[in-house]
This record gives sequence, C-alpha cells and structure tokens, in this order.
Amino acid sequence: MSDAVAVVWDDALLGYTMGGDHPLHPVRLDLTMRLAEGLGVLASDRLEVVAPTPAGPDLLTLCHDPEYLEAVKRAPTDPGVGHGLHTADNPVFEGMYDAAALITGGSVLAAELLHHGRAQHSVNISGGLHHAMRDRASGFCVFNDASIAIAWLLRQGWERIAYVDLDVHHGDGVQTAFYDDPRVLTVSIHQTPLTLFPGTGFPEETGDPDKALGSAVNLALPNGTDDSGWLRAFHAVVPSVLRAFRPQILVTQCGCDAHHEDPLADLALTIDGQRAGYSAVHELAHELCEGRWLALGGGGYGLVRCVPRAWTHLIAEASGERLDPVTEIPQSWRDDVIARGLRARPPTHMTEGGYTGFAAWDPFTESRVDRAIARTRRASFPYFGLDPDDPRD
Repeated sequence: MSDAVAVVWDDALLGYTMGGDHPLHPVRLDLTMRLAEGLGVLASDRLEVVAPTPAGPDLLTLCHDPEYLEAVKRAPTDPGVGHGLHTADNPVFEGMYDAAALITGGSVLAAELLHHGRAQHSVNISGGLHHAMRDRASGFCVFNDASIAIAWLLRQGWERIAYVDLDVHHGDGVQTAFYDDPRVLTVSIHQTPLTLFPGTGFPEETGDPDKALGSAVNLALPNGTDDSGWLRAFHAVVPSVLRAFRPQILVTQCGCDAHHEDPLADLALTIDGQRAGYSAVHELAHELCEGRWLALGGGGYGLVRCVPRAWTHLIAEASGERLDPVTEIPQSWRDDVIARGLRARPPTHMTEGGYTGFAAWDPFTESRVDRAIARTRRASFPYFGLDPDDPRD
C-alpha cells in the first residue's frame, strides 16, 4: 500500500451553491483550500491533489432511487417536484444535479484510491453530505456521497467498514442506509436530538433488530459540551466499539459545526478540540485499518473563522505533517477575506487556545456529559461483548 495522501479537489466543486444567504456556502471550501495552500500544507511530499469526475447513475443508484435522480434533474424547472426539494433547507439551483454528482464522484474517487492501495488516506472536504435519503433531499444534502462511497467499497468485497460521524448533527442518512447491514458500523457523536435537527440519533438506535443489531452507535451530547467534555465522551465510546468491530477501512465525516461560534448548533468546541478529534480518528485508522482512512467534510457554517482553519488542520493531519497550532495565518489570506466583503473578522492564528485535556471516563462521576456516555455505553456495549460499567472496556 502506498503511503500517499490524496486530496480530492477541483474549483468546479464550488458549484454546489444554494444561494448567497444559504448557510452551506461554497466560499468555505475555497477559503479552506486557499488557507491550506498559503500555509504550505498542500506542498507536502506525500500529498497529491486529484480532480474528481461526476458520479454516473450506476453509482448514484447504489443509494438513491432512479425516480429521485430524475426528480433532481427536473427540479430547476419543476417547483412541484417534491422529494424534499424546493424547501428552505434544500432550495433548487441551476446545475444542481451535476454539482451534487461531482461531489459524490469525488468521494467515490477517494474510496477507489484507498481500495487500489494508491493512497493510504483520502480527503474530500466537499463531501460528507450525510442527511440525504434514498428518495429525498434533506438538511442541505442532495446526494449522500458518504453512503455511496461506502456502498461502492462493499461492492468491491470489503467486509467491515466503520463510519464515524463527528458532525454536530446526527448522521441519519448514512445510518438509515446501513441500518440493516452488519458489514457497516455507523458511529455518530452529535448534539442531543432533543434540541437539534434531524431529531434522530438517540442511543437506543442500535441497528436493525433482525439483521444488524449493534451496527449503530449514537452518542448524543448535551448543549454546551466543550472540548474536554467532547473528548472525554469520544474516548469513552468510539475507540472501544471500533476495536471490537475490527474495521478494514475507516470513513469519517468531519463536519466542524460543533464549533462554539457555529450559528446553527449549540456545542462549544474550539478549533483546538476539533483538531484533537481529527488526530484521534487518524490514530485509530493506523491502529485498526493499516491506515486506510477516508475523511470527508460535512457541516460547518462559520465560513471564515471555523471551517477554513478546522479543515486545513484536517488536511495537515492526514498528510502526517501537523500544523503547529500557534501558526500565524498569512496576511494575504486575511486580506482576501476582507476583500470578499465577508462579515466575520478573519482569524490571525490556527489556534483558539482551547484546552484539550480531559479526564478519562469512569462510572463514578456524574455530569450531563457522563450521563450521555453511560446511556450510550449501556445501549450499545453489550452487543460488542463489552461491559458498559467497566472503564477498561
């Protein structure tokens, strides 16, 4: 296997735009790639930038109905098309089908490079559109590129794929796609569905009881959870279930909308906490999957102050050449933000000074985060032969 790192990118990916006021604005991707370039991250000897091609119907129908594909094509000229389109979350735009297909093609390309051993890690920051369902758009997502990439890998003969979703919103589309498939373990760590879209992702959602019980793990955190609480929860659940499952490939959705400034959610992570999360899944990929790691983007609506820094750290982490958190952001990048007329004040450094230390979970402490951890462990751990109350498991 090559130790190369592939970053899927083409400026055409900026065509997935739902309008100037829509939260999912492609400027966040452009600013990320410009920041990564300005800091020399893309110049890593291990890293190759590869351009995607659009996914065709043969790939899209792995996880979507043909009727839905036709609806997406018709949507720009048919306001009554249905299927979750022409809504506030999923407005229609010219070229929508092609733009969504290109993102999906990028995630499948990233999977192909892992499958063929041409890359050890693959990153597609435009991907991770995890809410789209088989027959409808949802939560800003038209095609579910993550599910399609996983389905493609299954078709190639891989038998155990773990999907870990770090987005603040529950990874409902991917969970639904594989809820009855024991070959795919879906793990989602997110804000409690009691207070956030899509209203799913309770710990008791553990997989189809007849076909794949234990194939879904959900860790729902209380509003206000900060870096230390999030990392305590992650390490109390995710490594244990992944080690028990023994995946051959790790797919992660690295949405960064758990950030404390994100306008659509209520967790309180800093850039530093998110960077620590990326490092943790990277290490698990090497421990369990011979390094095979497919990292996708996802949510993140702090277009200037969060997404570019978080995903530049993600690309740097994948490259094996981590950025020093105190690295100063180039003045040219900050000037570009101002010249674009973006309202947010551009950051000056790649850190927010967040504290990423945490105490390992134990069954004797009591906090809102600890109650969430205990609920998830009790719902899921027995299916893996693990003791919910034993901190060694």
